[in-house]
Amino acid sequence: MNRRPARRHIAVAVAATAVLAAGTLAVGTGAAGADSRGQGGKQAGPVTKAQVLGLFDRWNAALQTGDPKKVADLYAKDAVLLPTVSNQVRADRAGIVDYFEHFLQNKPVGTKVESVVNVLDRDTVIDTGVYEFSLTDHRTGEKSTVKARYTYAYEKQPNGRWLIVNHHSSKMPQG
Repeated sequence: MNRRPARRHIAVAVAATAVLAAGTLAVGTGAAGADSRGQGGKQAGPVTKAQVLGLFDRWNAALQTGDPKKVADLYAKDAVLLPTVSNQVRADRAGIVDYFEHFLQNKPVGTKVESVVNVLDRDTVIDTGVYEFSLTDHRTGEKSTVKARYTYAYEKQPNGRWLIVNHHSSKMPQG
């Protein structure tokens, strides 16, 4: 699948979704029909909101392993990560692994506070909202909570697996 044209649509959709999410507390879903690669020659059904929300649970479970490579395995080869606690854009696997090598030292446990799911087509979804991370400082043992805004853009791969193609997370300005 050539992601370049889809990435432009995702960038526009992410921006539009962020604006919409800022003005709503509702959790919504959208659905659009599109041609999709099915498995075994069959058309795959549309992805559900519950399936999309489960992708975060899979990512959060990968964090709990403490293995940055397992977390990075959930990102597409050419994914982009704009992380919560780093000023550096991560645009390749090595950069994503490097970020999580440091982030995982603080034993993060994520909890979603608010989520808005947009199904763009059978192979592209966006999950945006607010989450919190419980962190434990690896040097002092001090516990803290970081509240952040997030956007995950996922694409379904030819093998049927959903991978993160864009992940933006930023600490809430109010703290």
